[in-house]
Parts: sequence; C-alpha cells; structure tokens
Amino acid sequence: MHVVATAGHVDHGKSTLVRALTGMEPDRWAEEKRRGMTIDLGYAWTTLPTGETVAFVDVPGHQRFVPNMLAGVGPVPAVLLVVAADEGWSRQTQEHVDALRAFGVGDGVLVITRADLGDGDLAVEEARDRLAGTPLSGLEAVVTSAPTGAGLPELRLALGRLAARLPKPAPTPRTRLWIDRVFTVRGAGTVVTGTLGAGSLVRGDELLLWSSRRPVRVKQLQSLGESVNRAEAVARVAVNLRGLDRDEVRRGDALVAPGLWAGAREFDARVDWLADCRSNELILHAGSAAVPVRVRRLGDGTARIRAERDLPLDVGERTLLRDPGQRMIAAGLVVLDTDPPPLARRGAAARRHIDLAGRPDRPDAAAEIARRGAVRREALTSSGHLAPGSAAPAGSEEVAGWIVDAAWWRHGRDQLAAAVREQAAAHPLTPALPRETALRLTGFPGTALLDAAADGLGLVRDGSGIREADVRPQLSDRAQDAIDALCARLRGDPFAAPGQPELAELGLTTPHLRAAVDRGLLFRVEQGVYLHPDAVPLALARLAPLPQPFSLSTGRQTLGTSRRVAVPFFELLDRLGHTRSTPDGLRHLVKGGDATL
Repeated sequence: MHVVATAGHVDHGKSTLVRALTGMEPDRWAEEKRRGMTIDLGYAWTTLPTGETVAFVDVPGHQRFVPNMLAGVGPVPAVLLVVAADEGWSRQTQEHVDALRAFGVGDGVLVITRADLGDGDLAVEEARDRLAGTPLSGLEAVVTSAPTGAGLPELRLALGRLAARLPKPAPTPRTRLWIDRVFTVRGAGTVVTGTLGAGSLVRGDELLLWSSRRPVRVKQLQSLGESVNRAEAVARVAVNLRGLDRDEVRRGDALVAPGLWAGAREFDARVDWLADCRSNELILHAGSAAVPVRVRRLGDGTARIRAERDLPLDVGERTLLRDPGQRMIAAGLVVLDTDPPPLARRGAAARRHIDLAGRPDRPDAAAEIARRGAVRREALTSSGHLAPGSAAPAGSEEVAGWIVDAAWWRHGRDQLAAAVREQAAAHPLTPALPRETALRLTGFPGTALLDAAADGLGLVRDGSGIREADVRPQLSDRAQDAIDALCARLRGDPFAAPGQPELAELGLTTPHLRAAVDRGLLFRVEQGVYLHPDAVPLALARLAPLPQPFSLSTGRQTLGTSRRVAVPFFELLDRLGHTRSTPDGLRHLVKGGDATL
C-alpha cells in the first residue's frame, strides 16, 4: 500500500477527484455535504492498473482548516497537488506547498482539475513556474476533468509510476502511529486511525498511548476496511484499543512501541525560515500533533524549541512551525538533538549554533577548511587558533565573517553564475534564480556567503531571487498581445480589474501579470486584482471632490468599480497613507499621504 495526501486551494476539486478515482465518498460529515466543502480529513482508496493500492488522505483546502490539513499531510510521503484550470494558483495552494516543503514531501503528481472550464495547459505552465526551485518542481502533470472523465486513465497511470518509485521504509521495531481520528464503535469500543509511518502493528500488540504513557493493547486491526493481523508502514490503519475510553485519546496523540521512544519537550533544530516571522510563540506541527512552542534562535538557521508538552520525536525528523496570528507557514524544521545541553552561560547560544551547524571547534579547525569549504571565523576564534584581526590561513580568505577555502569559493561563485544564466535561459518568464535553489546548488552554508557571491558577480538580489542586472521577465508575443489588450481596456476604465475568467480567456497567468507589473504596465493591488498603472493618482483625483469622510460604497461608485476591487484597493490606500479610516467605518483623504508601502 502507498498513502498519498491531497493538497490545494478550497473548491479546486480535491474531493471530487478522489471520488472519481475511488468511487468512495471522502467527506464524512453532514456539514461537509451540505456546504460542499471539506472540513476535516477524509479517506478513500483504489487499486491501480499495476495492482498497487493507493490510499488517499483528502485534506480541507479552506484557510480556516489549515491545522486539519497539516494533521493529514504530516505523516504522508507523497502528494496529489490539485490546481483548478479555471482559477489557477491560489493562496491556499501556496500555503499547502509551503507545508509540503517544510515536511520534506518531495514526490507526487500535479493534477489540473476542471479542464472543461479552463485552459489546462496554461494552468500547468503557471504551476510549474510556481514550483520552480522547490522539491516539488519535477512533479509529473496530468490535466483532468472529473465530470467528463477526461485525464483520469492517464492519472491512474501516473499514480502507478509514483507508487513504483516511492521507497519502502526500512524495517524498525520503533513503531509510531500518529492518531488523526478517534471514534467509538458500538460493541467494540474506542477506535483510532492514522497513517502508520514507521514500524508495524500486530493484533495483540501492547503499545503506549503517548500522552498518558498508558499501556494499551491492539484488540482489532483494520487496513482499507478489511480486518488484518499485521500492518506494515506505510499504511492507513484503524486500531481498536482494548480498555480505553473515547475521552482519553485525541487527535495529535500517538501510539508507540514501549521502551523505544523518549520524550522531547525541548530540542534543537535546523530551521528553514519560509517567511519573515517575528514572533517567538508559534505552533509546532509534527505528525498529526499541533503543540504551542517557544522558539529561541541560536544563529542563522538553528533554533532551540521548547514545547508545551513532550513529543515522540527522532533526530532527522522533519516538522514545521506555523504562525497562527499571521496565518502562515513560518518555517520547516529538521530535528538535530532531542536532549540538548542547557544554555546557561553567556555566549552559549552562539557556541551551540556552531556545534549544530557542524562547523569544527577544535585545534585542527584550520585544516578542516579545505575539506568543509567554509567555517565561521568564530568557530576558529573560540578555540584560540585565529585571533580577531589576524589573517586567514594559507589557501583561504575571509568573506562576510567566514573563512573559506579559496578554490571552493571560486567554484561556488562559478556555479552561482552558471545557475543564474541557466535559469534565465530556461525560464524567460521567471528568470530570477530562487535563493533556496541557489543555496542548494552552490552548497553555501549561509545566506551571507550567497549574498557576498552575488554582489561580487554584479548580480541583482530582490524578492524574486537572483538575476543578472539586465535581465527582466520576457513575455511571449501571445502574452504581450494579451497584456496590450488588457492595458488598452484599462486606459478607458482604469478600475475595472479583470476577473479570473477574463484572465484565463486572455491566457494570462500570474507570472505574465507579474512581468507586466515589473515593467510598469499594470498596478497590482493584491493577488488577482490588477489595475491601470496610474490607479492611485487617478483615484485620489476622483475622490478629492467627495464630501469627507465618505463610505466604501460611495468610494466604490465614484471609481466605478466592484466591491471585489474596492475593498483591497481602499485598504491599500490606507496603508499608503492616502486615506484614513474613522471608527464608524468611513474614510477621508489625507493630504500629503506617503506614496510608498
């Protein structure tokens, strides 16, 4: 058996696709059926033409239910990434991809749904641009329409190829089952379900319920609706537990092999920050668990995590941090030490960072430079073998606080230059090399070295990545004609932002629109809302004669636009300092408002 999770924006057809593939209904709750929207995790399975069985964990796509989504994706090794052809890449698509990156999910299938309502090939192009530089960039793509059945045979074949290449977990006695559902069966008692990611379960086994450390016994065991005596990872399982009340267990708990797991309430981790997160109070998602944690940053890319309760974690395990206030995936984690030393003395955090980063701190540290390529100066100074202000050892040089082997440094710079050129040649619409891709290709252990290399090569660093100074996104003739047509319409009606259907009809994806904004041809209000490039001064001129303050409805009518456009546009004017809201929800113009974000 192989277990695959769905991922994608709300109402992009994940459950419909699973239903079409399996003939089973993944939505379990009456509220889900009434609203036509997945709220909690759903499960279904099918047998592929190859004879392999694939079980699907169908996750909700709505932003309100992201914690439920993370509980389903956490223990799963592959994904069915769903994007609707008529809507394209959307907000939750990106958050789900961030979560998959953080959890280390790097394989699956990209599925374009609703091809009967939009251009599937354009949706594939946009998705590939969005996935460039991520572990999911090489996903096989299949264009489908569940109502017509188009593409479903091809999708089954693609799933067969996915199943053939997914590695089977190595056998281990360290069984662990993250629990994602708990319910009661009349006459049987408490049943828990989950994705068995490690080890095996056997009928009659004694396990520990992690939260209480209480011994429990496997009374009955099912997999894919059938009773079994044994289940091996990876598998979807339902476990009937003897002598356990329903209220003694919850989602996020775990069943583990007795005596083989130690609790980790405080641990050190490598951190890949995916967002500019300022808060130290975050939510750790591990398996199906969601636990409040406090994060102490030790250095560039390492942190100490202290959780509200202990968890059965292992060194090398991937988890993630989410900021519930900002509603975003903040970082991916790799657990490095589940029993870290105390940070009691001054400078202990910096020394711990050096230790965790794998940089040597011993008398022969300078000799390690050629083998490791780079080491922070403080890794040498802490052992007293390179005093501050002294010269770097022979054959090395100091760059941005690092002592680097000269030959290794030249090689890394050459790799960066070549990768930037290759990105621009292969992806003229998105020519900037993503920073995470650059770090992976060059092997630079820190962003300071990457930035120093880019600056030394005369490359431009901006929000889109790294590029040569004279390189800009290049539009095809077809896309340029579509942008020209859109700009001509906006010249006559500058606040009539095109909707998604019109953009799809014009063949314009997010990268096309981003390129037009970069050239000053369009003005971006938010994702999916694009106006005339002079929208702000034109709006201020139209709003100035109005009696002040004015309502959103009055402002919308004055600009001749829809509420879909007016709400984010006036919020933007607030942030720019051109308007200011009153306690009763009205707005008035502010003279001399700040013209920059």
